[in-house]
Amino acid sequence: MSMILLIVMNIAIMIVANIAMSIMQSMGIISMDNQSIANMMVFFALIGFGGAYLSLFMSKMLVKRSMGVEVIVSPTNSTEQWYVDEVHFQCHKANLPIPEIGIFEGSPNAFATGATKSSSLVAISTGLLREMNKNEVSAVIAHELSHINNGDMATMTLLQGLVNTFVMLFSHLIGRAIDKIVFKSNRDGIGYFAGRFIAQILLTFVASIILMAYSRWREYRADAGGANLAGKKNMIAALQALKNAHTKPLPDEERAFGIVGFTSELFSTHPPLSKRIAKLREAV
Repeated sequence: MSMILLIVMNIAIMIVANIAMSIMQSMGIISMDNQSIANMMVFFALIGFGGAYLSLFMSKMLVKRSMGVEVIVSPTNSTEQWYVDEVHFQCHKANLPIPEIGIFEGSPNAFATGATKSSSLVAISTGLLREMNKNEVSAVIAHELSHINNGDMATMTLLQGLVNTFVMLFSHLIGRAIDKIVFKSNRDGIGYFAGRFIAQILLTFVASIILMAYSRWREYRADAGGANLAGKKNMIAALQALKNAHTKPLPDEERAFGIVGFTSELFSTHPPLSKRIAKLREAV
Protein backbone atom coordinates (compact mmCIF):
# COMPACT_ATOMS: atom_id res chain seq x y z
CA MET A 1 0.00 0.00 0.00
CA SER A 2 2.83 2.43 0.91
CA MET A 3 4.72 1.77 -2.31
CA ILE A 4 1.54 2.11 -4.41
CA LEU A 5 0.85 5.47 -2.75
CA LEU A 6 4.39 6.68 -3.45
CA ILE A 7 4.27 5.54 -7.08
CA VAL A 8 0.93 7.29 -7.62
CA MET A 9 2.24 10.50 -6.02
CA ASN A 10 5.43 10.36 -8.10
CA ILE A 11 3.47 9.92 -11.33
CA ALA A 12 1.09 12.73 -10.36
CA ILE A 13 3.96 15.14 -9.66
CA MET A 14 5.69 14.28 -12.94
CA ILE A 15 2.45 14.84 -14.89
CA VAL A 16 1.82 18.19 -13.20
CA ALA A 17 5.45 19.22 -13.73
CA ASN A 18 5.31 18.34 -17.43
CA ILE A 19 2.04 20.25 -17.88
CA ALA A 20 3.40 23.28 -16.02
CA MET A 21 6.60 23.33 -18.08
CA SER A 22 4.70 22.89 -21.34
CA ILE A 23 2.49 25.89 -20.48
CA MET A 24 5.53 27.95 -19.48
CA GLN A 25 7.26 27.01 -22.74
CA SER A 26 4.24 28.09 -24.79
CA MET A 27 4.18 31.41 -22.91
CA GLY A 28 7.88 31.95 -23.49
CA ILE A 29 8.66 31.92 -19.77
CA ILE A 30 11.19 29.14 -20.19
CA SER A 31 13.04 28.28 -23.36
CA MET A 32 14.33 24.75 -22.89
CA ASP A 33 14.23 21.72 -25.14
CA ASN A 34 12.85 18.41 -23.90
CA GLN A 35 16.32 17.06 -23.11
CA SER A 36 17.16 20.10 -20.97
CA ILE A 37 13.86 19.77 -19.12
CA ALA A 38 14.53 16.08 -18.46
CA ASN A 39 18.06 16.88 -17.23
CA MET A 40 16.68 19.54 -14.88
CA MET A 41 14.12 17.14 -13.42
CA VAL A 42 16.78 14.46 -12.89
CA PHE A 43 19.07 17.01 -11.23
CA PHE A 44 16.42 18.11 -8.72
CA ALA A 45 15.43 14.48 -8.07
CA LEU A 46 19.04 13.52 -7.32
CA ILE A 47 19.38 16.37 -4.83
CA GLY A 48 15.96 15.77 -3.25
CA PHE A 49 16.30 12.01 -2.85
CA GLY A 50 20.04 12.16 -2.13
CA GLY A 51 19.55 14.27 0.98
CA ALA A 52 16.69 12.10 2.22
CA TYR A 53 18.63 8.86 1.75
CA LEU A 54 21.76 10.27 3.36
CA SER A 55 19.64 11.09 6.41
CA LEU A 56 18.18 7.56 6.41
CA PHE A 57 21.53 5.78 6.25
CA MET A 58 22.98 7.99 8.97
CA SER A 59 19.90 7.77 11.19
CA LYS A 60 21.00 4.89 13.39
CA MET A 61 24.42 6.36 14.10
CA LEU A 62 23.01 9.82 14.82
CA VAL A 63 20.23 8.58 17.09
CA LYS A 64 22.64 6.56 19.22
CA ARG A 65 24.67 9.69 19.86
CA SER A 66 21.85 12.19 20.30
CA MET A 67 19.74 10.00 22.58
CA GLY A 68 22.59 8.31 24.43
CA VAL A 69 21.29 4.89 23.38
CA GLU A 70 23.18 1.94 24.85
CA VAL A 71 22.98 -1.19 22.72
CA ILE A 72 22.42 -4.25 24.89
CA VAL A 73 25.02 -6.84 23.96
CA SER A 74 24.93 -8.77 27.22
CA PRO A 75 21.96 -8.07 29.53
CA THR A 76 23.10 -6.88 32.95
CA ASN A 77 19.89 -7.61 34.89
CA SER A 78 16.66 -9.57 34.69
CA THR A 79 14.70 -6.65 33.17
CA GLU A 80 17.14 -6.26 30.30
CA GLN A 81 17.17 -10.03 29.80
CA TRP A 82 13.38 -10.11 29.56
CA TYR A 83 13.46 -7.15 27.12
CA VAL A 84 15.98 -8.88 24.84
CA ASP A 85 14.10 -12.19 24.99
CA GLU A 86 10.81 -10.44 24.14
CA VAL A 87 12.30 -8.73 21.08
CA HIS A 88 13.72 -12.07 19.89
CA PHE A 89 10.39 -13.82 20.49
CA GLN A 90 8.38 -11.23 18.57
CA CYS A 91 10.90 -11.10 15.71
CA HIS A 92 10.64 -14.88 15.27
CA LYS A 93 6.86 -14.58 15.41
CA ALA A 94 6.85 -11.84 12.74
CA ASN A 95 9.63 -13.48 10.70
CA LEU A 96 11.89 -10.44 11.11
CA PRO A 97 15.69 -10.24 11.44
CA ILE A 98 16.78 -9.44 14.99
CA PRO A 99 17.46 -5.68 15.23
CA GLU A 100 19.95 -3.99 17.51
CA ILE A 101 18.28 -3.63 20.90
CA GLY A 102 18.88 -0.41 22.77
CA ILE A 103 17.91 1.39 25.94
CA PHE A 104 18.06 5.10 26.80
CA GLU A 105 17.37 7.32 29.80
CA GLY A 106 14.12 9.25 29.82
CA SER A 107 10.38 9.30 30.37
CA PRO A 108 8.22 6.57 28.76
CA ASN A 109 8.90 6.44 25.01
CA ALA A 110 10.33 4.17 22.35
CA PHE A 111 11.38 4.33 18.72
CA ALA A 112 12.72 2.31 15.81
CA THR A 113 15.12 3.45 13.12
CA GLY A 114 17.48 2.10 10.48
CA ALA A 115 17.82 1.96 6.71
CA THR A 116 16.65 -1.63 6.21
CA LYS A 117 14.92 -4.44 8.11
CA SER A 118 18.26 -6.17 8.63
CA SER A 119 20.03 -3.04 9.96
CA SER A 120 17.38 -1.65 12.29
CA LEU A 121 17.47 -0.48 15.88
CA VAL A 122 14.69 -0.73 18.47
CA ALA A 123 15.14 1.33 21.61
CA ILE A 124 12.95 1.90 24.65
CA SER A 125 13.44 4.23 27.60
CA THR A 126 14.23 3.34 31.18
CA GLY A 127 11.07 5.22 32.15
CA LEU A 128 8.95 2.96 29.98
CA LEU A 129 10.48 -0.18 31.49
CA ARG A 130 10.01 1.23 34.97
CA GLU A 131 6.44 2.54 34.70
CA MET A 132 4.73 -0.05 32.46
CA ASN A 133 3.96 -3.68 33.12
CA LYS A 134 5.38 -6.39 30.89
CA ASN A 135 2.25 -6.76 28.76
CA GLU A 136 2.28 -3.03 27.99
CA VAL A 137 6.01 -2.99 27.23
CA SER A 138 5.50 -6.01 24.98
CA ALA A 139 2.87 -4.07 23.03
CA VAL A 140 5.20 -1.07 22.65
CA ILE A 141 7.93 -3.38 21.32
CA ALA A 142 5.40 -4.91 18.91
CA HIS A 143 4.43 -1.42 17.68
CA GLU A 144 8.06 -0.54 16.92
CA LEU A 145 8.75 -3.88 15.24
CA SER A 146 5.67 -3.26 13.08
CA HIS A 147 7.27 -0.03 11.87
CA ILE A 148 10.28 -2.10 10.80
CA ASN A 149 8.16 -4.84 9.26
CA ASN A 150 6.15 -2.27 7.29
CA GLY A 151 9.32 -0.65 5.97
CA ASP A 152 8.17 2.69 7.37
CA MET A 153 11.64 4.21 7.63
CA ALA A 154 12.33 3.59 3.92
CA THR A 155 8.89 4.68 2.66
CA MET A 156 9.00 7.83 4.79
CA THR A 157 12.39 8.61 3.26
CA LEU A 158 11.06 8.05 -0.27
CA LEU A 159 8.17 10.37 0.43
CA GLN A 160 10.51 12.98 1.91
CA GLY A 161 12.69 12.75 -1.21
CA LEU A 162 9.61 13.18 -3.39
CA VAL A 163 8.55 16.23 -1.38
CA ASN A 164 12.06 17.71 -1.62
CA THR A 165 12.07 17.25 -5.40
CA PHE A 166 8.58 18.76 -5.71
CA VAL A 167 9.52 21.84 -3.66
CA MET A 168 12.80 22.48 -5.49
CA LEU A 169 11.39 21.95 -8.98
CA PHE A 170 8.25 24.04 -8.61
CA SER A 171 9.92 26.85 -6.63
CA HIS A 172 12.45 27.08 -9.50
CA LEU A 173 9.64 27.30 -12.07
CA ILE A 174 7.69 29.87 -10.02
CA GLY A 175 10.82 32.00 -9.61
CA ARG A 176 11.42 31.88 -13.36
CA ALA A 177 7.81 32.86 -14.05
CA ILE A 178 7.92 35.84 -11.66
CA ASP A 179 11.20 37.05 -13.14
CA LYS A 180 9.87 36.81 -16.70
CA ILE A 181 6.35 38.16 -16.18
CA VAL A 182 6.92 40.84 -13.52
CA PHE A 183 10.48 41.96 -14.18
CA LYS A 184 10.62 41.14 -17.91
CA SER A 185 14.02 39.52 -17.39
CA ASN A 186 15.49 36.63 -19.35
CA ARG A 187 18.09 35.96 -16.67
CA ASP A 188 17.84 34.83 -13.06
CA GLY A 189 17.50 38.18 -11.33
CA ILE A 190 15.96 39.53 -8.14
CA GLY A 191 12.49 38.32 -9.16
CA TYR A 192 13.73 34.78 -9.60
CA PHE A 193 15.54 34.59 -6.27
CA ALA A 194 12.82 36.34 -4.27
CA GLY A 195 10.04 34.33 -5.95
CA ARG A 196 11.89 31.07 -5.48
CA PHE A 197 12.54 31.79 -1.79
CA ILE A 198 8.89 32.63 -1.07
CA ALA A 199 7.68 29.66 -3.15
CA GLN A 200 9.95 27.29 -1.21
CA ILE A 201 8.44 28.45 2.07
CA LEU A 202 4.85 28.11 0.87
CA LEU A 203 5.38 24.80 -0.94
CA THR A 204 7.25 23.33 2.03
CA PHE A 205 4.33 24.34 4.26
CA VAL A 206 1.81 22.55 1.98
CA ALA A 207 4.07 19.52 1.46
CA SER A 208 4.59 19.17 5.22
CA ILE A 209 0.85 18.80 5.74
CA ILE A 210 0.83 15.89 3.27
CA LEU A 211 3.94 14.33 4.80
CA MET A 212 2.54 14.51 8.33
CA ALA A 213 -0.81 13.06 7.20
CA TYR A 214 1.03 10.03 5.82
CA SER A 215 3.04 9.73 9.04
CA ARG A 216 -0.16 9.69 11.13
CA TRP A 217 -1.68 6.98 8.91
CA ARG A 218 1.51 4.99 9.39
CA GLU A 219 1.05 5.15 13.18
CA TYR A 220 -2.44 3.69 12.98
CA ARG A 221 -1.03 0.84 10.90
CA ALA A 222 1.80 0.20 13.39
CA ASP A 223 -0.77 0.14 16.22
CA ALA A 224 -2.74 -2.50 14.30
CA GLY A 225 0.46 -4.49 13.76
CA GLY A 226 1.32 -4.20 17.43
CA ALA A 227 -2.16 -5.46 18.35
CA ASN A 228 -1.68 -8.48 16.08
CA LEU A 229 1.69 -9.31 17.63
CA ALA A 230 1.06 -8.57 21.30
CA GLY A 231 -2.72 -8.53 21.59
CA LYS A 232 -5.28 -5.79 21.06
CA LYS A 233 -5.98 -5.43 24.78
CA ASN A 234 -2.27 -4.97 25.56
CA MET A 235 -1.80 -2.42 22.74
CA ILE A 236 -4.72 -0.34 24.02
CA ALA A 237 -3.39 -0.58 27.60
CA ALA A 238 0.06 0.57 26.44
CA LEU A 239 -1.34 3.60 24.61
CA GLN A 240 -3.51 4.44 27.62
CA ALA A 241 -0.45 4.23 29.90
CA LEU A 242 1.43 6.59 27.58
CA LYS A 243 -1.53 8.97 27.62
CA ASN A 244 -1.55 8.98 31.41
CA ALA A 245 2.23 9.41 31.71
CA HIS A 246 3.98 12.78 31.69
CA THR A 247 5.84 11.84 28.53
CA LYS A 248 8.32 14.24 26.99
CA PRO A 249 8.66 14.33 23.19
CA LEU A 250 11.73 12.91 21.52
CA PRO A 251 14.11 15.22 19.61
CA ASP A 252 13.05 16.09 16.05
CA GLU A 253 15.29 13.46 14.45
CA GLU A 254 13.66 10.61 16.38
CA ARG A 255 10.13 11.95 16.86
CA ALA A 256 8.78 10.56 13.58
CA PHE A 257 9.58 7.00 14.64
CA GLY A 258 8.78 7.24 18.35
CA ILE A 259 5.56 5.87 19.77
CA VAL A 260 4.48 9.30 21.07
CA GLY A 261 4.39 12.60 19.16
CA PHE A 262 3.29 16.12 20.06
CA THR A 263 2.45 19.58 18.60
CA SER A 264 -0.78 20.51 16.79
CA GLU A 265 -2.45 17.60 15.01
CA LEU A 266 -2.14 19.04 11.49
CA PHE A 267 1.65 19.16 11.73
CA SER A 268 2.15 16.21 14.06
CA THR A 269 3.81 12.96 13.06
CA HIS A 270 1.39 11.10 15.36
CA PRO A 271 -2.38 11.17 15.83
CA PRO A 272 -3.61 11.99 19.36
CA LEU A 273 -3.39 8.96 21.64
CA SER A 274 -7.13 9.16 22.30
CA LYS A 275 -7.84 8.71 18.58
CA ARG A 276 -5.41 5.81 18.31
CA ILE A 277 -7.07 4.07 21.27
CA ALA A 278 -10.53 4.65 19.78
CA LYS A 279 -9.47 3.26 16.41
CA LEU A 280 -8.09 0.10 18.01
CA ARG A 281 -11.27 -0.38 20.03
CA GLU A 282 -13.33 -0.08 16.85
CA ALA A 283 -11.20 -2.66 15.01
CA VAL A 284 -12.67 -6.12 14.61
